Amino acid sequence: MADRLKLGLAGIGTVGGGLLRLIEAHAGALSERAGQPIEVVAVSARNKRKKRDVDLSGLRFVQDPIKLATDPEIDVFVELIGGEEGIAKEAVETALRAGKHVVTANKALLAHHGPNLAALAEKHGVALNFEGAVAGGIPVVKVIREGLQGNDIARVYGILNGTCNYILTLMEREGRSFADVLKEAQEQGYAEADPTFDVGGFDTAHKLALLTSLAFGTRTKFDAVYVEGIESITPADIEAADDLGYRIKLLGVALRTDSGIEQRVHPTMVPKDTAIANVDGVSNCVAIDGDFVGDVMLIGPGAGGGPTASAVMSDIIDIARGQVLPPFGIKAKNLRAYRKAQMRAHEGGYYIRLSVHDRTGAFAAIAQRMAAQGISLESIVQRRPQTELPGQGTRGGGPAGVVMVTHETTEAAVRKALVAIERDGHVDAKPQMIRIEKL
Repeated sequence: MADRLKLGLAGIGTVGGGLLRLIEAHAGALSERAGQPIEVVAVSARNKRKKRDVDLSGLRFVQDPIKLATDPEIDVFVELIGGEEGIAKEAVETALRAGKHVVTANKALLAHHGPNLAALAEKHGVALNFEGAVAGGIPVVKVIREGLQGNDIARVYGILNGTCNYILTLMEREGRSFADVLKEAQEQGYAEADPTFDVGGFDTAHKLALLTSLAFGTRTKFDAVYVEGIESITPADIEAADDLGYRIKLLGVALRTDSGIEQRVHPTMVPKDTAIANVDGVSNCVAIDGDFVGDVMLIGPGAGGGPTASAVMSDIIDIARGQVLPPFGIKAKNLRAYRKAQMRAHEGGYYIRLSVHDRTGAFAAIAQRMAAQGISLESIVQRRPQTELPGQGTRGGGPAGVVMVTHETTEAAVRKALVAIERDGHVDAKPQMIRIEKL
């Protein structure tokens, strides 16, 4: 065994800085747990002179991450640059070809190129570990890849983006609009200046693609994930959900069916009495349904320098111990091609909110459009006139707010009905549709 495990760290942002602080704080304990000292010997970043809250004075600086990836002094290349293409991808590939172990928290890179990178790692007999890429400090990759290998997993789902969960939590607690809460989240550092990646659901989709591959033994298929963000959620929806006994969460859901695998990211109404409904703020939650273990749920911090650095370090310690596993649990060559599930009825039904013009025959015409698509309604309620409509603010009078909850039906049927209702001219705003999950 070598006298120490030497790391080359590419990317000294929030997570990279957190990793350096973790190593400094727990050097002795890490050495005992790993069986040898763990040391960062070289770092790479775009700007050497940038002011950081970690001391880099004792570390060798390598301007080019590609050169760091082949540095003869390092055993492990830690990639915390980010991005699905470009320098991050090239550096990881270079490190693997050079026989260096790789640890990364780059969900986008793995969602798009994971199986190919896994094959490259296996070819060269090195590790490709990515615990930090999904759900921050929650050890979900290890749980699925190692702890639940004796199970056939039927479903994996969860809250995978802390920014969205924070926004939805505040909208509910304080009755505020999406735009208002988003602005606060940006001011507090929970949301980026351009929040599209988070609030649009794409961050969740990258993580879900990885969980799908781990759970079902398939090649990642990011472009097969249905993605819908939270931008259209209004206080009216939050209030209606509360009245109906639900809370709204952005969920990523991967489900194995007889016809294939279903992957979807979207706002969801979940029953108030479920554990996932009570995961608030920036926390994440991942639930896994196994045939022998039953239902497993993991809850914890889903992002941030400390939690993600904790996950990265767990991967590094595995390497120090000599543990090199297939990145996705089975050999890359044995990962099955992804097969998309056929359209089927959604068991939980759908919540639909309409702003209906006050005119004779409007409600009858809407009911006819629903019936034409074979949609059975569980309930229909006219909300009080004062409500917030997207882009129009809060007002009284005017069109009536109508909330409908359907029985089990297909999404295609609901969307066809709503398109027809809009075309008929009986509503003055785009209809809102949210799936209901019984969980």
